[in-house]
Amino acid sequence: MTDAVAVAADRTTTHSASRFLYTASVILLCAWVIVPLYLLLINTLSSPETVNSFPKSFIPEFDLGSLQFFAGFEGMLVALKNSVIVATLTMIMSIVIGAPAGYALSRFDFRGKEVFRLLILLTRAFPLPLLALPLAVLFIRTGLDDTAFGLALVHTTLAIPFAVLITFSLFSGIPLELEEAAWTLGCTRFTAFTKVVLPLILPGITASAIFAFVISWNEVFAAAVLTIENRTLTAFLLQTLGEAPLHLKFAGGFILVVPALIFIFAVRKYLFAMWGIANR
Repeated sequence: MTDAVAVAADRTTTHSASRFLYTASVILLCAWVIVPLYLLLINTLSSPETVNSFPKSFIPEFDLGSLQFFAGFEGMLVALKNSVIVATLTMIMSIVIGAPAGYALSRFDFRGKEVFRLLILLTRAFPLPLLALPLAVLFIRTGLDDTAFGLALVHTTLAIPFAVLITFSLFSGIPLELEEAAWTLGCTRFTAFTKVVLPLILPGITASAIFAFVISWNEVFAAAVLTIENRTLTAFLLQTLGEAPLHLKFAGGFILVVPALIFIFAVRKYLFAMWGIANR
């Protein structure tokens, strides 16, 4: 009887310790993400004088002076517009190229299929700085240097592996029998795809597109190397990092973070739906 009580006590202690470690890990992870965002928000919504003074307050003043300075800084709004254009082009091209590739991988069997999937992953094995010089020379020769479309091509190359693999997993989660049933009812392969598969896969396509947008929005190395006059916001902030005042840096960081957060919260239901489709 005493041994049974001791075993039960040990199990209770182990369970309590595991629960404590789990709770502590979740709290630390949340703090790791939330605290920098909160500090960024405080300094963005404070006056330039408050941002550059010490000690700093942990309550925002809700002063738009830093954002107004950001908007009035020469070239900043143009760089912001370039970021939106490049990210939008990247999002469109990555889905137009990646979704058909994911569909083909999930529906057709062909020689070298597994090797092809591996090669898709290996495209991210080459560091971008290693390819910077050849890309710059190629873009100069083809006239794509310092253009939004040229930079979007590079960002699309970075986003395509994720788009292909995400859409492949989602297409694989949809039974082929659904399409075959549509074929027997008179649908062509294209109409069966648009009327049966596409509505089911749309949440995953949306999530993949947003992921591509965020990749392009946050990319800085290619944007800094391949553009001079038409820099994106990340490259422009990097260019002015040494001479820019502190409140401009906080405002620029806030502008970079907020769109990604808005996109994620706006499509969170699609992300949850995609998770459900992928796990059926």
